[in-house]
Amino acid sequence: MPPVQTQTTPQGATAPQDERPAPPTELGRGVVIMPAFNEERTIGPVLDGVRAACPSFDIVVIDDGSRDGTAEIVRAHGGVVLRHPFNMGYGAALQTAYKYAASKGYPVLVQLDADGQHDPGFVPVLARRVLEGHADAVVGSRFLIGKGYIPPFARRVGMVLFGYIASVVTRRRVTDPTSGYQAMSRRVFEFLQSDLFPADYPDADVLILLYRAGFRVEEQPVAMRLSPTGKSMHSGILRPMFYVFKMLLSILVTLLREPPGVIAPTPGPAAGPRRG
Repeated sequence: MPPVQTQTTPQGATAPQDERPAPPTELGRGVVIMPAFNEERTIGPVLDGVRAACPSFDIVVIDDGSRDGTAEIVRAHGGVVLRHPFNMGYGAALQTAYKYAASKGYPVLVQLDADGQHDPGFVPVLARRVLEGHADAVVGSRFLIGKGYIPPFARRVGMVLFGYIASVVTRRRVTDPTSGYQAMSRRVFEFLQSDLFPADYPDADVLILLYRAGFRVEEQPVAMRLSPTGKSMHSGILRPMFYVFKMLLSILVTLLREPPGVIAPTPGPAAGPRRG
């Protein structure tokens, strides 16, 4: 099985115009969720981009203990703010969003970062795959297009390693195992409310968990770019090394656990081989 390809264009590049998503169409009810921690510099344009791409979807931001004006900016742009009293981490913020979305009965959820890395124009592309029944969860992969920023070396090593492990376990090629740009059906985010969810670093271990539970997961091409602030949750030298160690440990725990109850397949159109 070939390793994950990481050929990209120079930093900050995005997909050419002919590779960008089509203009938005009405998708009905859904929710876009964004974990955020001190993102007042970047979150406004992201919110505007989501609204332009998918005007029928609600926007919910999980303010994970920010000490700046993130919450005020979200409210000014018409978004809902779910605030943690202190910083609890990325995985905890996602679970807060999943519980909120389940309580509101949304049929589809799309998650993306608040730092401007994920192009909001692909929200309807990912959501439509779920709504049309092609997959239970869809992961946006920057490597299927091959356009976007070049991750730091340590991060690329982790991507290749975790992509290989996830591909072997799921028996499908996984090109972007650390992508946080995802869409999922209600059945998926209800399932991820449980204690099985790896709250520390939910990346490749989540893909493996969903596969073992019987969900259909695929990848779709998206464009990503370098965060305007240049910061990353895995920046520096020690953080990436710690991340790789923790992710390997989380994957091992996921594999050693008894498989979760197999989920009955969601009825949907017949499909060819999945890319996820």
